Amino acid sequence: MGYVDALIVGLGNPGSKYARTRHNIGWMAVDALLSEHGAKTKNKYNGRYAEVRLGEVAVGVLAPETFMNDSGRSVGACIHDLKLPLDEIIVIYDDIELEPGIVRARDGGGLKGHNGLRSLADALGSPAFFRVRCGVGRPGKGDQRDVAAYVLSPFEADEDPAALAAEAARCAATIIVEGMAPALERWP
Repeated sequence: MGYVDALIVGLGNPGSKYARTRHNIGWMAVDALLSEHGAKTKNKYNGRYAEVRLGEVAVGVLAPETFMNDSGRSVGACIHDLKLPLDEIIVIYDDIELEPGIVRARDGGGLKGHNGLRSLADALGSPAFFRVRCGVGRPGKGDQRDVAAYVLSPFEADEDPAALAAEAARCAATIIVEGMAPALERWP
């Protein structure tokens, strides 16, 4: 392809230690999207990068491998190379404010203490990018873990990260193909 109209970014942390954790749901979502389209990634922009077609739209898909707190370095390099405006970027990430398994579309917004989003906003000069929020919830009553330990822990046996990832991928694809308004109707 070589030229893309939009970019989908899935946030996560590299290494097998983090592979199935709540914090890596963004990676799981882009992996689900890439698998559905039979796309293979290459190492580029300090991450795993591929290009797919969603409808008539050429889309870059990036999983930064710089660790969550430094995702902006990867995404910033990608955006600089692709010359995409902020309104063509969709970021998929874990959100502790949403109940587990819930997906929500969002047009910009605050950072709510999410260091991956903060890194992106710093690198891009603005938090005004589209988002796909993946609900992972908070530690339950009696759970002694702090929020950081909780999001860096694996999903529980009764949670379905594959379904959450697939739903997040559908939401991101809808934003690309149909626009934010239809996505907000389906994933308010």
